[in-house]
Amino acid sequence: MTHRPILILNGPNLNLLGTRQPEIYGATTLDDIRQSCARTAARLGYAVDFRQSNDEGTLVTWVQEARTSAHALIVNAAAYTHTSVALLDALLACDRPVIEVHLSNIHRREAFRHHSYVSQAALGMICGFGAHGYVLALQAIAALDTPPAQAPD
Repeated sequence: MTHRPILILNGPNLNLLGTRQPEIYGATTLDDIRQSCARTAARLGYAVDFRQSNDEGTLVTWVQEARTSAHALIVNAAAYTHTSVALLDALLACDRPVIEVHLSNIHRREAFRHHSYVSQAALGMICGFGAHGYVLALQAIAALDTPPAQAPD
């Protein structure tokens, strides 16, 4: 089965993973996550296009490009999760499956982190499982692509 790649987008400050607030985000770096995603995707029969930007406009442009270049999206919008209507509008216009990922459980943190604009465009959200959340998101996309088993006659 050949698919366009799964686009994995990472928002602001995620380039600092491994050194930024390890008590919240862990010691895993963004490159560690990229490598894990590439291995997991390959086992599932996919390729990944893994990107990070601190710039909201760049993330919006990448989502717009995904309309024709990506099979599905995994989005960790980081702080833009809670602020970006522009990113929400781009995701709603994308017409591709979207899985939202957060390293920490945003619902156990500050109140302003409880609201997600991304969720309005996502099929589901995975939060609180650290870097493993990306693997879970890839597995979710693969499960969505698997046709349901037919009942015996």
